[in-house]
Amino acid sequence: MKIAIGSDHAGFYLKKDVIKHLEERNIEVKDMGPFDDNRVDYPDYGHAVGHAVIDNEMDFGIVICGSGIGISISANKVKGIRAALCSEPYSAKLARRHNDANVLAMGARLIGHDMAIEIVEAFLNEKFEGGRHINRVNKIEEE
Repeated sequence: MKIAIGSDHAGFYLKKDVIKHLEERNIEVKDMGPFDDNRVDYPDYGHAVGHAVIDNEMDFGIVICGSGIGISISANKVKGIRAALCSEPYSAKLARRHNDANVLAMGARLIGHDMAIEIVEAFLNEKFEGGRHINRVNKIEEE
């Protein structure tokens, strides 16, 4: 599995924690930046992660900003990205199961380290169910 990850300055330290966790699991990680905690614009990193996924460089993406809202909106601007903002593990599971989400978004100011790791695990360990959900996902892609 290959994961692209990006953040803004508010999500920088949580991004580092998530990268460490993924690497401990022997998951290939591509850090799309930023590489320090200086102020940056989250759309740059949401777009970069989205393009890495859509261009098939990476299997999934993870994006993190202060609330998770701005960077998830930015990632979703990339055609074909289905970024889901999750603040607990159950929504991460449903995002994969029912929506075939390919990018996980989190808010560093809203969740702690342990919760972030639980959310990441829930997202990565779940599979898309298909079935009745395929038609809905296809309708999302039509717009």
